[in-house]
Amino acid sequence: MALRGLGVTLGLPFLEAMLPRSLQAAPSTYRPLGKSGSAPVPRAIFCYVPNGVNILDWLPKDQGKGYTLSPTLETLRDHRDHFSVLSGLGHPRCTGGHSGGDTWLTGADLRSVPGKDYTNTVSIDQIIAERTAAHTRFPSLEIGDESGTGTALHSHTLAFDRNGTPLPAENSPRRLFERMFVADDAGSRDATLKRYAEKRSVLDEVLGEAKALDKKLGRADRDKLAEYLAAVRETERRVERQVEWVDVPKPEIARDGLQLDSQPGNAHDRPMWLDVMLELSYLAFVTDATRVITFEWAREAGGFGVGGENHHELSHHGGDPGTLKKLAAVDRGYLERLARFLDFLRSTDEGGRPMLDHTMVVYGSGMNSGPGGDHSPKDLPLLVAGGSAWGLKHGRHIAHDPEKHPPLTNVLLTVAQKMGVESPAFSDSSGEFTEML
Repeated sequence: MALRGLGVTLGLPFLEAMLPRSLQAAPSTYRPLGKSGSAPVPRAIFCYVPNGVNILDWLPKDQGKGYTLSPTLETLRDHRDHFSVLSGLGHPRCTGGHSGGDTWLTGADLRSVPGKDYTNTVSIDQIIAERTAAHTRFPSLEIGDESGTGTALHSHTLAFDRNGTPLPAENSPRRLFERMFVADDAGSRDATLKRYAEKRSVLDEVLGEAKALDKKLGRADRDKLAEYLAAVRETERRVERQVEWVDVPKPEIARDGLQLDSQPGNAHDRPMWLDVMLELSYLAFVTDATRVITFEWAREAGGFGVGGENHHELSHHGGDPGTLKKLAAVDRGYLERLARFLDFLRSTDEGGRPMLDHTMVVYGSGMNSGPGGDHSPKDLPLLVAGGSAWGLKHGRHIAHDPEKHPPLTNVLLTVAQKMGVESPAFSDSSGEFTEML
């Protein structure tokens, strides 16, 4: 940009005004609704941050109901009666490292199958989705700062189906908004029905051929075929759901104040992108579009902090005080975004109670970078907020010995049971996490 006058051209210094609007780090102006449009129903969102935390500044020094907030958790002071700090928990079957996102909601031993480098299992959100899908347009929503599924051990998603197959995440606020709230035109409706008819024909043919083939296979091949057919049937169910909802109008939501063009990979946009994705998660719950969401705020072995910091590099701190200080700043930046989301849920009335009472928020990481920067699946940082209407009790630091802890899957099982899942076990769980009840 330049100023021209009197035959002279002067170049201007670089100004923020020259940036496209989507690159300016303006704070979100979106505000929560006064009242939810949904009836009081149980719902859950799983929020994941990669690379662990500065555990020294994260972990409270004492425990119980009268515990003292740690320097990092001071960020959540206004919500201390509405969340629990769970320490010492981990995934006994996991190997640690930067596969935490793959196993956070599954607890799987990724190398459990001889001859295979990677075998995952179903994630708890999909167990929940099976229970709640009949009531909502979307059985579940998957969000991440990178779209798609990523690669084994560095997934872009937290969600895995019954076969351990990753479900792709969405990283575009605009696409997510349009998917939930923009009405389909006649052409879109016809295209959906045409896709259904085509897929239905293909699925019928595949199932018919598989039935004939099954009689000719040995046991091992039959097991593999059964896994494949389970995936085919899951695809069939998802296609059928699209048709069931094709003539049901989508909720009308104003987009004013929603920063739908925010980019997760842009340092200027990071806070806005996190906020708008949490705002869309809030709106998904308010409209009962879904009752379970997974949100990977950044992927393992990469990703940015809230201000664009190299979070992965900081996690390999080696005990350096300066690096630990920067890592703690990233942790607090993330918790500021979480605090704002909890504000939304607390300030929205739902059946005479705050929406947070009906919403369970699970926040944490699948690895512990530890005092020396080691990447361990033990003593994982974990917070659980909300859900008091379903019996969860908060305001405490519930501490365990990392070497003798109950598995983290006990917490996941408990959340699922509060969502209506009637199961006594999940993955390697040993029972309910009764200390939060």
